[in-house]
Amino acid sequence: MKSFQLNWIIDKEHEGMYLREFLRKQQISKAALTDIKFHGGKIIVNGKEENVRYVLKKEDVVVVIFPKEKPSESMKPEKVPFEIVFEDEHCLVVNKPPYVSTIPSREHPSGSLANGLLYHFQQHGEERTVHIVNRLDRDTSGIMLVAKHRFSHSLFSKEQQKGTIKRTYVAIVHGVLKQDHGTIQAPISRKEDSIIERTVREDGQQAITHFRVLKRLQKCTFVELQLETGRTHQIRVHMAHIGHPLCGDALYGGEKTEINRQALHSYQIDFYHPFCKKTLSFTCPIPEDMKNVLNKHA
Repeated sequence: MKSFQLNWIIDKEHEGMYLREFLRKQQISKAALTDIKFHGGKIIVNGKEENVRYVLKKEDVVVVIFPKEKPSESMKPEKVPFEIVFEDEHCLVVNKPPYVSTIPSREHPSGSLANGLLYHFQQHGEERTVHIVNRLDRDTSGIMLVAKHRFSHSLFSKEQQKGTIKRTYVAIVHGVLKQDHGTIQAPISRKEDSIIERTVREDGQQAITHFRVLKRLQKCTFVELQLETGRTHQIRVHMAHIGHPLCGDALYGGEKTEINRQALHSYQIDFYHPFCKKTLSFTCPIPEDMKNVLNKHA
């Protein structure tokens, strides 16, 4: 597999500019330039390798070849079930089923989405490592964005920091919500004496969740949620905080009587694709276990 590369033909606007300055304008960071220099990448101008102090001329052909990425030897490719919703040379959008971890952990050292992605790359003759843009809890299902190389990961991370990657979730919560819509602003922190559990605390990190009622059922409510921040367990903590824990979410006060996991699904993602230069939107239908709960209480 070839290394990922970018190409430009220099126009009059960039004539006289240092190559380093031009590449920084293309969002190639100082760290990326260092990586290119010392780990097998190349910067080529008109077929000749150059350094970043080269002064650009109009019609120069600039090629940046990024270092090859090697998969981690500690993580093995495995055939793991997940659906590919979209894929190009820069990213994948995948539908992660419940009960599959995003990455290996001490409790679940194999069978993760990352293992499955390595297997997918291997089957297509691609030597890649895994770059997860947004994670989901093991028991949360739905849509995720994965970068296919280090440079696209850095660009998607910048979009995430700017808040341009929008994720929409659906959940089934205990009780009947009275408000049609609302916003929960409550800071979240790790709960004392717990590695996993989070709680609302005044000294926590800012956390904002928007909710909208989709359907009121007999003993529960089907809601749509959007995150303005991305704290660990944010939706689960916030809904429990207002007295409506997620069905199946025993960690935060939910009951497992009708579903054996938190009834939470990442339904939609909207993001700006830095290479296509346009905003893309993808959705994933809710899984059968959540449908069964909705049908039972309809």
